[in-house]
Parts: sequence; C-alpha cells; structure tokens
Amino acid sequence: MKSLLLHPSNWKDYSLIDSGDGKKLERFGNFLFSRPEPQAIWSPRLSIKEWEKTSGAFLSSSNPFNENGAGKWSLKKHLPLKWEMDYDNIKFFATPTPFRHLGFFPDQSPHWLWAAKKIKAAINYSDKRFSPKVLNLFGYSGLASLHAASHGASVTHIDASKKAINFAFENRDLSSFQHLPIKFITDDAIKFVKREIRRENKYDGIILDPPKYGRGPNGEIWDFFNDLPILLKLITQILSPEPIFIILNSYAIRSSHLALHFALNETMREFSGKVESGELSIVEDQEDPRQINTAIFARWEQ
Repeated sequence: MKSLLLHPSNWKDYSLIDSGDGKKLERFGNFLFSRPEPQAIWSPRLSIKEWEKTSGAFLSSSNPFNENGAGKWSLKKHLPLKWEMDYDNIKFFATPTPFRHLGFFPDQSPHWLWAAKKIKAAINYSDKRFSPKVLNLFGYSGLASLHAASHGASVTHIDASKKAINFAFENRDLSSFQHLPIKFITDDAIKFVKREIRRENKYDGIILDPPKYGRGPNGEIWDFFNDLPILLKLITQILSPEPIFIILNSYAIRSSHLALHFALNETMREFSGKVESGELSIVEDQEDPRQINTAIFARWEQ
C-alpha cells in the first residue's frame, strides 16, 4: 500500500517562510505570524531579525514542543481584526483564533481540489444534469463547502458551533456565493446523521474532519476514538447507491494514517471503489525546503 504526502500548492496568500526551535514562521496575506510547532526540532534558517517582523505570535504558556500547551496571541497594533484572502476563486477571512490557527487550514486545499475533480467528473458523466449532494460534517469556517459548491455540488454544511457557522456565512457572502446551494446547519454530527437516516436523505460525497475532542450545541461530547467508529457505521446509511467520494481527515491525534485507511476501507467494503491514505504537510518556501506534517487522512473514491 502506497501512502500519499500532499501539500498545498498555487497559494498566493499563504506560505511557510521558515521553521525551527519549535516554531514556524508563516505568511497569511500581507502579515507574518509565528506559531508553536513541536515537529520543528531543527534550527531556523532565517535570522532573528526576520522572525521579529511578525504581526503576531502565539506565545505558548509551556514548553513550545508540548503540542497541548495553552497560550495566547501577542498581536501588533497595526494588525486588523480580520483580513481578506482568496484561493482558487473563493474568498474568505483570516483572523487569529484562541486555538492557535487563523480561521482556516491551507494544508486542506489538496482535498478541496481532489473533491472538485470528482464533482465535475460526475456532472460531466451525467451529461451535466446532475448536482452531486455533498455533506460536510465538522465544516468549521466553510472553505471546503464553498469550494465544492462553486464546482457544482449541492452542499449541506454541519458544525456544532454557532460561531463557526456564522464565520462560514461571512465567507460565503465575501465570495458572493449567496446563490449557490449551500445549507448551513448548527448541529451535532451524529445526531444529524441519525435524523438523515430516518428522513432517508442520501449523499454522493461526504467530508469528515472531526476534532480530537469537541462539544455539540447542546453539550454533546465528541471523542474521536470513541465516536468516529459510530459515525462511520452510520454514514453508509446516508450514501447514495453510487457515491462519488469520502474524505476523512484528522488533526492532533496520536495515530498513523493506517488507522484511518483501514477504518474507511471497512466502512466502504460493500461499495466498489478504492481507499488511499497518507499525510498532509506544509513545505517551506525556500531552497532545500523542509516539510512539517499537519494531518493524516484517508479518502475513498468510486
């Protein structure tokens, strides 16, 4: 079994500038940020002076090599609360969040492009009379949903956080995608899928990016290792007879992509198709670049 190593490409508004000593230096639009990165166990290549040009730094309250360490942002006064960015014809806002990231994950873009190819191929195969139905669970700020809808899918976007849903609405409006068929719903993922089973609703594609731990809108507890197997067993009941794709992505869990590979392979054993898996990474924008793993994934295609 061959593993894949995917990294973002064709970004104008994002790049990994440098890394080392437990940190990474990134550009988001016109602003530089320093964030903790436990995997950067090497030395930075750029000078301290270059690292001091940041508009913001996330300061860990513990050892920077501790991936679970808490902390807070130190932001320069000139930095706006949020600013506009774009990728592949979708527009969205970047903003520092309490969770270290800036409201989106550029390393996810290979999945967006892959899903878009599957969506367009399905539309062309059906003589362009077909709009694939895509369910994006744990959809967060909506970039995967916006990208899929902009390539012809009808998308249902689910997130347990009302704040995240509002963020997704902002990104939709910024992209002027109000006309696209996207439903934004605040709900617990498992409860929503169970209701869809009862309603006999079916989907042609499913995107899953579950957190390690989380809470639903009514206090429901999400635990990756306990609840993902339950969710995977449920989603087969909402798949159309000839589904197109499933993407399963995971951050911040102590596991190999092999775990996701075989879990998804078992889930889809009654469907023809194949599963591939691997890692997402970001790559330094310099000669002889180093790479930092960001997530593991498995994905199924017809």
